[in-house]
Amino acid sequence: MVKRIGDKSLVKTLMSSYSPRAFMIKFLLLVLALGLGVLAVMDLRKPAPGAAFQREGIDLVIALDVSNSMLATDLEPNRLEKAKQFITKLIDQMPNDRISLVWFAGKAYMQMPLSLDHAAAKMYVSTVSPNSVAQQGTMINEALEMAVKAYDPREARYKTIVLITDGETHDEDAVSTAKELTDQGLMINTVGLGSPEGTTLIDPATKQFKKDEDGNIVVSRLNETVLRELATVTNGIYIHLQNNDEAVTALLSQFSQIDKKAFPDLTNMDLKPYYFLFVAWMLILLIVELLLPETKKAIA
Repeated sequence: MVKRIGDKSLVKTLMSSYSPRAFMIKFLLLVLALGLGVLAVMDLRKPAPGAAFQREGIDLVIALDVSNSMLATDLEPNRLEKAKQFITKLIDQMPNDRISLVWFAGKAYMQMPLSLDHAAAKMYVSTVSPNSVAQQGTMINEALEMAVKAYDPREARYKTIVLITDGETHDEDAVSTAKELTDQGLMINTVGLGSPEGTTLIDPATKQFKKDEDGNIVVSRLNETVLRELATVTNGIYIHLQNNDEAVTALLSQFSQIDKKAFPDLTNMDLKPYYFLFVAWMLILLIVELLLPETKKAIA
């Protein structure tokens, strides 16, 4: 290797003061400084002492029917708006509990996983409409299956769902699915909207009364039978929503039977940054590397 550079004796003379050990130390200092720089950019933080505290609450999934039949006006201003007012009031009365939101019509999807961010939950509730789910219909079975996904399957504790709908469904699997989910500790509390007598619907496209395929005017009715059965087979309760305060009180009484669990509240937690420590040590290492020569005499 030395021969390739030039005259062997001359090269050795020129390299006589070179220290591989000093070179390696400087290289390691640079690598370590680079690593500290990366950690500084990551802005690592940890909770300040006493920043977190334990909350004791339950986990609740609210499954809301957003099908077109929920626009029926047998409740003022309509079924859906009445349900939204009810949900908002319920969330306000459950400050220590985690909430998840599921919207369903012909399909079901999870709008929000279990969270203590109640402000976000109420925002989602305020903006939901039949347009939130593209496929129309009322698939209670899919709503239940989606709601269960919000829970940790490893937890063998009571899980509760509040199913809010007019119950107008042709889903024959809803009750059988509920029976199966009971074995997983699921309790379904159903909230029915509308009236058994029903009312007509206005077609948003034509602004006329909605008609079926045979040209008959559609009457949307509250199906209390299926909602009562869903609640009964899962040890829940059925509520015919008329007065929001009374409905919320009834549900809270039902929830009081559920074992509460403690979990850390990370909302508004004060996180202490530590990037400046990494920056300080990085600068120290760079200064040391800069001042450290590579010659043997300098480090002797």
